Amino acid sequence: MELSRNFIKTKRPCADGYRWFIRHRHQGTDYQHLLDALVRDDRVEDACWLLDQFGPTDSVLTLDDLQADALVFAGSLVVRGGVDVATTVRCGRNIATGAGIRAGRAVVAGEDLRVGGGLRSEGVLQVGGRIRAGWSVEVADLLECAGRLRVGGELRSGGLACTGGLHVDENLHVSGDARCGQGLRAGGRIEVGGSLRAGHGIEAGGDIHSGRHLEAGWGVRTRGDIRAGGAIRVGESLAAGGEIRAGAGYGVYAGLDVPVDAWSSSARVNARALPVGLRSGWWDNTAHASLVHPPSA
Repeated sequence: MELSRNFIKTKRPCADGYRWFIRHRHQGTDYQHLLDALVRDDRVEDACWLLDQFGPTDSVLTLDDLQADALVFAGSLVVRGGVDVATTVRCGRNIATGAGIRAGRAVVAGEDLRVGGGLRSEGVLQVGGRIRAGWSVEVADLLECAGRLRVGGELRSGGLACTGGLHVDENLHVSGDARCGQGLRAGGRIEVGGSLRAGHGIEAGGDIHSGRHLEAGWGVRTRGDIRAGGAIRVGESLAAGGEIRAGAGYGVYAGLDVPVDAWSSSARVNARALPVGLRSGWWDNTAHASLVHPPSA
């Protein structure tokens, strides 16, 4: 793809970036050539802007390994080994590696990301499709995934926004808010500093703790405790091997999306002891079972 002076101007680039283009256009106006030249001149943000304006290509870059200050590529990147970049690795389409990825600022893929090892980003991780990592993932800031997210080890991030389902083999730690459009499953514990929300169900092998509200469209189940700093609200059942506890002054609500006459089968609340502040659901243990009505309007 050749980018002419007038074509670039219609995209309203910043004055400094446009002057750079005028000075360097004699070196070639091929799309990927311009991206490479911008990165070489330490203008990574301008290269990302150019990719935003003109979109991805079908080209594929295949390497044995990648060690660089940065890479902005319009197509797909395939690396047989690992990726180690000082700042940003960004591709218009897919990224696939046989080993791990480390980036000092950002990892961005327009479509899918597949990592054979672990991934560490000191900034953000943004993926327009699915993510599959063979080992642990650590993201200092926000992790955004527009598809399913599958992690073979532990997942740590500053914030989490996943449109699809999330499956983590070990622990999940999110210092801010965590939002999952479908189901969330962790083999270990789930710890979220802000609010935790899942469109479907939440399941964990250890404790589930949310610093603020905890919400699930379906049910929540864990072998450990379920604790929140705010309210606990689920569409169906709550089951914990330990305690279920909402924040001071907040309630525990089960069966919000289930008819009251179906609560005994689909809105059960099971824990070591009756949760304080249980406002709705069917409290169930070996000694006692009773309907807990929601408060009247």
